[in-house]
Amino acid sequence: MTAVEPSPRRSERRAALERRVRRLVAATITYNLAEAVVAISAGIGASSTALIGFGLDSTIEVASATAVAWQFTGPEVAARERTALRVIAISFFLLAGYVAFEATRSLLGATEAEHSTPGLVLAALSLAIMPVLSWAQRRAGRELGSRSAVADSKQTLLCAYLSGVLLAGLALNSLFGWSWADPIAALVIAVAMASSLVAAAVVSRMPLAHTIRNE
Repeated sequence: MTAVEPSPRRSERRAALERRVRRLVAATITYNLAEAVVAISAGIGASSTALIGFGLDSTIEVASATAVAWQFTGPEVAARERTALRVIAISFFLLAGYVAFEATRSLLGATEAEHSTPGLVLAALSLAIMPVLSWAQRRAGRELGSRSAVADSKQTLLCAYLSGVLLAGLALNSLFGWSWADPIAALVIAVAMASSLVAAAVVSRMPLAHTIRNE
């Protein structure tokens, strides 16, 4: 029994989806690199654990997106997908521990966060931009049948949620002088990052609807 070859139309659609994923990944990498630099720099200047944690989260977003981009640069997509998912999960797990440790130190009085205008602006921008990138990448990833692209879109959406948490923590500190709001926001970020490890594992095992892989 001979295997059914994919139609030229399906092959063209798959190639178009792969190009779209690569473009979205490139946009995610570019934005997150800028986000990481601004967040970490502003976080160090304001002694903000939440901002530093958010910046570190952005560096892992870059690693995650880079892993997805790498997946689509070679012929062995399935094998590369497993490696990409592993990179995404392990990276978030390691940084979650670091952010939680620093947040706990801040709550115990080791540092006290100050007002940060760049941090507030960055959090607001990310809250507006990241959901759009996540939606576009998830849509393309699901149609393509790429678990790693879907997993990366979930990390991008997580970044949007964390932007809201960061914005709330920075605003409470700036408006009311509640310095404890900053490490609390950082702890929420750490828990969310750790949860991403479970999310990536779940995504790696769940079937994807509306794929063109075997059509």
